[in-house]
Parts: sequence; structure tokens; C-alpha cells
Amino acid sequence: MSGGFVDYYEVLQVSSNADQETIGRIFRHLAKRYHPDNPKTADRDKFDQLMTAHDTLTDPQMRASYDVSYQENRSQHWRIVEEAGDPGNFSDDLIFRERLLSLLYVQRRRNVNESGLGNLELASLLGCPLEHLDFHIWFVKEKGWIQRLDNGMFAITASGVDEIEAARLRLPADHLLGQGGSKEKAASPRQLENKY
Repeated sequence: MSGGFVDYYEVLQVSSNADQETIGRIFRHLAKRYHPDNPKTADRDKFDQLMTAHDTLTDPQMRASYDVSYQENRSQHWRIVEEAGDPGNFSDDLIFRERLLSLLYVQRRRNVNESGLGNLELASLLGCPLEHLDFHIWFVKEKGWIQRLDNGMFAITASGVDEIEAARLRLPADHLLGQGGSKEKAASPRQLENKY
């Protein structure tokens, strides 16, 4: 169950193509178990949920209407599964956050006193809908890389500046050549700072 949608098939522990007889039989079994008068296993909330599920799934019109919502909910879950299984989504998010921090970095560098950008402006500059931006704003804010200013706009913090600069200094191992032409492990931002 998620987002306010209640899976009545799950509540009754039946398949979505269960017939009326099966629904009735399982309902009677579960209703006895969770009935408020049962001294050992009474559960009023569970019993009320069972009643609602039974009433919905045994009325042909209500069930047909419910099944439309049920299928939409299942489709949404499958889209989430597909998105979670696509590794490209995660690397795209990393790039998106780097772009977000870069915009705020440049804005802070240009004008330290008026360094903020609003949600709408960020969404426009990044070419994304506000809903997509919300997740990334939440993430970089939780990391302490951005802050909300008194005027409601977002600005990069000193930690955010460190993060974006460190990200720009990270070089893959194949870009660094050691002595005699052999490749060495990539230097970390801290190693590069200590070198100079």
C-alpha cells in the first residue's frame, strides 16, 4: 500500500482475478480472526479494512471502478521498478546535481551579496520541470552544499564550493602518467591540495 491507495486484493489476501466465491470464503475466515469480539486476535482497524475491501470487491460496479485504479497503481509500480533498474538514471542524476551546483557556484562567484537563485529560475536554466528539481534540491540541501536564503532563494555554501571544486579536480586514472610512461592511481583532491 502506498500513496493513499489501498490494495484491497492484498487486504483480503486474494488474487486480482479471484471470483466472488473465493473472496467471500477468504473474507469470512479473516473476519472471524480480526472481529472486535475475538478475545485473542481482535483488530478493529484491520476488520474495518476487510469490510471495506469485501464491500468494494463483491459489488460488480464498485469492483470495475476499483480495478481501473488498481491497474494504474500497478503500472506506476512497474515504472518505478524499470527506472530503478536503469543505471543510466543514476549517472544522469549525478551530472544534473553537478550542473545545479555549478550554476549556484557561478552565481555566488559573480555576486556574493546577491548569490541566490529561485526554484523557477533554476528549473528554467537546467531545462527541467520543478518536480524533477525538488529531489536534487533536497539532496544537495541535506548534504549542506546549498542553503535557503532569507529571501527564499537558494545559494551554494562553502561546503558546496568545496564539493564542486573537488568534483572538477577528480581525474580518471588514465589521465595521469607516472614515471616512465606508466599509469598511476588518480590523485584525490586532498593529495592535490597537499602537493601545492
